[in-house]
Amino acid sequence: MPAPQRADARRNYLRLLAVAEEEIASHGAEASFERIARTAGVGSATVRRHFPSRRALLEAVSQERVEALRTRARDLTGRPGFEPRAALLDWLAEVVAYCVRAHGLAVVLSYEGSTHDNSCSATLQEAAGLLLDHAVREGAVDPDVTAADLITLAAGLAMATEHHPDPTASAQRLLRLTTLGLSPENPRPRATGTAE
Repeated sequence: MPAPQRADARRNYLRLLAVAEEEIASHGAEASFERIARTAGVGSATVRRHFPSRRALLEAVSQERVEALRTRARDLTGRPGFEPRAALLDWLAEVVAYCVRAHGLAVVLSYEGSTHDNSCSATLQEAAGLLLDHAVREGAVDPDVTAADLITLAAGLAMATEHHPDPTASAQRLLRLTTLGLSPENPRPRATGTAE
């Protein structure tokens, strides 16, 4: 069993993580490891020891908020008057909003491979599954929709709108369009443009 991390080492790690979070918020998923090291007052080898890859860095920075989103999904399922479709869409809107704000999360979620290799994706898929199962059972969501589909959608919307003047508003608008569908079941009659 490994020895517990010393208190000063833990403080240094948390400082490094806080600096990394600020850098990623400012400069996106491509934030410089060297700049993170300089700002945190450590060598770049220290950064690479804690975060051996960019993906490891992005996952570490996102982990706390991803856990909060998992808790939020559980809370929504236990809410009085729980409506599965509304709860799923509310939660998905929160995921999209966070993906837009935390520039690196959408990149992490877009990595290919099994969810075992991607802890953020695995956590969010588990959370989405809680809500999705209820919505499918109620007939409010197509049974072919998967939790992985929802997380891919959230990441894709965030990445597609990151350079818009108001990325959050753009991503949320596209999410609404997606969830309402481009073709409503009862479309309004088309104007013909001819007078009778």
